[in-house]
Amino acid sequence: MTSSYVYAGNDSVGVNPGRNEHDDTSIAPGEIATGVVIGRASEYFDFFVYAIASVLVFPSVFFPFEQKLEGTLYAFLVFSFAFIARPFGTVAFMAIQRHFGREAKLTTALFLLGLSTAGIAFLPTYEHLGFTAIVLLSLLRIGQGIALGGSWDGLPSLLALNAPESKRGWYAMLGQLGAPLGFSIAAGLFAFLLANLSSTDFLEWGWRYPFYVAFAINVVALFARLRLVSTNEYARLLEERELQPTDVTELIRSQGRNVLIGALAALASYALFHVVTVFPLSWISLYSERSMSEFLVIQIVGAAIAAVGIVVSGLIADRFGRRTTLGVLACFVAVFSGFVPLMMDGGDFGQTVFILLGFALLGLSYGQAAGAVTANFQTRFRYTGAALTSDLAWLAGAGFAPLVALGLSAHFGLAYVSLYLLSGAAGSLAALSLNRALEIRD
Repeated sequence: MTSSYVYAGNDSVGVNPGRNEHDDTSIAPGEIATGVVIGRASEYFDFFVYAIASVLVFPSVFFPFEQKLEGTLYAFLVFSFAFIARPFGTVAFMAIQRHFGREAKLTTALFLLGLSTAGIAFLPTYEHLGFTAIVLLSLLRIGQGIALGGSWDGLPSLLALNAPESKRGWYAMLGQLGAPLGFSIAAGLFAFLLANLSSTDFLEWGWRYPFYVAFAINVVALFARLRLVSTNEYARLLEERELQPTDVTELIRSQGRNVLIGALAALASYALFHVVTVFPLSWISLYSERSMSEFLVIQIVGAAIAAVGIVVSGLIADRFGRRTTLGVLACFVAVFSGFVPLMMDGGDFGQTVFILLGFALLGLSYGQAAGAVTANFQTRFRYTGAALTSDLAWLAGAGFAPLVALGLSAHFGLAYVSLYLLSGAAGSLAALSLNRALEIRD
């Protein structure tokens, strides 16, 4: 899920000077942006369908032998498997692209994603299959992670490099709009099902429908992206920008420092990502009498606010710089973290304020979170480096966030969620400072 952008910084990599603006066969940044938004929205929808089900469904369906808290923690553990598998998917599918081409790679990856997602809809429950059902759920979740790693198409990097130099922040945020869009559709589906089905019907069969929808959306997104990726103009632009797969071993040996800094630079945004989307659902489900369908509607409103924040982040970044924007917003995340216990323990009003403020801050920070320091990559490493940096950023910042946040808050108190967010903000500031110091020294 997700997306990583190669920020050109001061490189002379603006719009191709040899490109004819009136040539109907050339690909404009707007066309690339459309492909990015469609691709990311479909991936985020899959992502949030699984995430929401991890709270509302899986503890009862796959872990009924445990108390609800422990069942949710087990579900979050399985949730993390995709983030662990994702870098391996990137490495494997880069090899497929080198041997069989971009179209074969993208088609295989998205069909694997769709089949893994739809497969969950057909899974027998623990009651019918026992521990084997949990094993199958885990394998399908790993399949989702591998597929997400393989679905990297290079469009975000190409978009950033072909965007006008004064609009790089604006174009960088476009792919991030897939997150609130995907969340809103997924949350809306679950809210509708919860409001119109009995608890028994929802847990027996209703929860499976969003996974069917996810498969259908993947098919549509596949053809939309292939329509662009398979063109000769797209291939030419990739070759001009040297956006081709490289050997991962060579990448790590030559650019390992940049991969590490890039993965940690947006740690605050990725940690906040799950603390305002998945974690509150689990907390409300366990410790509140609020209607889950109504709470999902509040989160949908928050997602709309986040979308506005993402758009605004592009304007701010183009004025003040992406790394400066990330650093300032990491400080805001640190301040926000101090109020988590007050808001989450503040009843319905406090929890609603937490969601709306949290989503607003998420939009502003996440809008520029992907790849803001990957300008340090040598040109020939940018394609693979951007993909791997994104994978590791998700793993370090978000992969275990629901598990850690719920586990800490349930056993030690909500103050530990504050410490978790604060550590993410500190990690971002440290990585951005180190990146700046190394740039000056180099």
